[in-house]
Amino acid sequence: MKTDKTIKLVSASYVGDYTVELQFDDTVVQQIDFGHFLKKHSHPQFNKYKNKTNFKKFKIECGNLVWGRNWDLVFDTWDLYQGKNPM
Repeated sequence: MKTDKTIKLVSASYVGDYTVELQFDDTVVQQIDFGHFLKKHSHPQFNKYKNKTNFKKFKIECGNLVWGRNWDLVFDTWDLYQGKNPM
């Protein structure tokens, strides 16, 4: 259930394969596996992140986990907070 509070991501670290550990501003920690999404969704914008060197170049901007200068890849922060792996 969504709350009125805005959840922000405060740190992210690469764990292995396509898994990233995320910590949110209320101290909740989730490990999210993005591998299934990358394998399932073939698109030039996403394909470069199948290369683990590129995948590891994620960053946090405005409380969101993003890849690329123009947010080539970004996922709903609330879903990540709830521990939902991207489909």
